[in-house]
Amino acid sequence: MDDAARIDGLRNYYHNMRREIARVIVGQDAVVEELMIALFAGGHVLLEGVPGLAKTLLISSVARVMDLSFNRIQFTPDLMPSDITGSEVLEEDHGTGQRHFRFIRGPIFADVILADEINRTPPKTQAALLQAMQERQVTAGGQTHDLGNPFFVLATQNPIEQEGTYPLPEAQLDRFMLNVKIDYPSYAEEVAIVESTTGAAGGQLQRVLDGPEVLACQDVVRRVPVAENVTSYAVRLVRATRTGTAEQSKAAAEFLAWGAGPRAAQFLVRGAKACALLDGRPTPGLEDIRRLAHPVLRHRLVANFHAEAESVGKDAIIDRILSEVAP
Repeated sequence: MDDAARIDGLRNYYHNMRREIARVIVGQDAVVEELMIALFAGGHVLLEGVPGLAKTLLISSVARVMDLSFNRIQFTPDLMPSDITGSEVLEEDHGTGQRHFRFIRGPIFADVILADEINRTPPKTQAALLQAMQERQVTAGGQTHDLGNPFFVLATQNPIEQEGTYPLPEAQLDRFMLNVKIDYPSYAEEVAIVESTTGAAGGQLQRVLDGPEVLACQDVVRRVPVAENVTSYAVRLVRATRTGTAEQSKAAAEFLAWGAGPRAAQFLVRGAKACALLDGRPTPGLEDIRRLAHPVLRHRLVANFHAEAESVGKDAIIDRILSEVAP
């Protein structure tokens, strides 16, 4: 199969998934698109929104339209790392009387993981996801166990009711390719939501693609060529967020304590590749980098006291940086 056919196949998968998801999710087109970009680019997603905006339903719907294993982990203050990764149990062979340890896999061993309210569990449990998300492995009892492929983590957190929560450390946040914000629906969308959820139950979602097809789509995205000026712009945009350097932007010097690391530029380019293919273009442009600047950068920037005192949000800072860094 040539590259043109592969690209057409990826776009068909994308449009079929959008059609199936639209059967249960009203609106949120930008959110669904960003989820699909991360999926085909091989990245993880952190979704943020107030309760009742169908974050969990959206993620479970994405899992249902793919023929992949799916596990939901509800993060709570008493959750232990072994509750996620699994643990070793001592078993006895009744025939020989010998005892041995056997590893029982935890819910992390699935293709799609919903980490619900990830900021409501202590740091030691949050850290249990670090190796899994980056290395695709779990270590228990001195043994390393490989996770499946594909492996897609979709975490949610509530931006309000922060009492008793544990903010994700920067090392954990950096593992997520995109930070997707879900906003309230429009009036027309909310009317459609109420009408569709208070009547008869809808039908089952149809499977669109399986694991090998997901991996094939990710391979197509990785092979997309990128012009030098597009890569250069992504790097310059990220370097403009770093304070105390010659390349810092005015917005970064005024409002940021720390900027984004090299992984941000990598995710900008990878996401731009997927964004271009889903839009029917063979290679990404500068507009794709700018399109993904907010979801890639907003969770990697650390605001300073001046930004907090002036109530200047991360998105506003990113807008300023985009206006200062010329394409």
